[in-house]
Amino acid sequence: MRGIRNLLARLRLKMLCRKYRPSAISLPGGLRGLKNILVCLPPGQRELTMVKQFLPDLSRIFAESEIYLMASPGSSVYDIFPRKGYRIMTPSSDHVDWKGMASRKYLRLLKENEYGLILDFNLSPNHFSQSVLLSFPDAVRIGKGNSLGTPYYNLEIKTRYIRDEKNIYKSMVLTIDKLKNPAPAETNRNVR
Repeated sequence: MRGIRNLLARLRLKMLCRKYRPSAISLPGGLRGLKNILVCLPPGQRELTMVKQFLPDLSRIFAESEIYLMASPGSSVYDIFPRKGYRIMTPSSDHVDWKGMASRKYLRLLKENEYGLILDFNLSPNHFSQSVLLSFPDAVRIGKGNSLGTPYYNLEIKTRYIRDEKNIYKSMVLTIDKLKNPAPAETNRNVR
């Protein structure tokens, strides 16, 4: 039964990818003035504790934005993540369809918040987060390079770290910070 669900979820995602029409993004302008940001959390406890270390950096980078944390279905994150400053969204069983994808009801709930940025911290693809990413064609969708690619992400952050999750998350956050707040170009005063 699990194999059939997986096959049907992949077919549904393939159909959604064919219909998908991404919108153009501009950087760093697309990262400024964002009202709401959705952070897709990874499913494992170890990965969740690593991601928690970088939430203060995300809050600093996007100080003007409301940050929503979306847990993977079935995971409990309320005892790990602080409630102050973040809105935690844990999908319940009726928010997941039988294929393991986000239900229409849950997608409507997410679309009410009009996310301008979706940051996917899932290092291994799952059908739930993939269906959420495809539902926001106008948002800047950022994920790890060599993971899902187009059309799921319109910005992939590649890193030299292959299996070191902590450094992968760190390099993603640092890259977003540099994209949003680029350093001013150095001027050479000796050149005439």
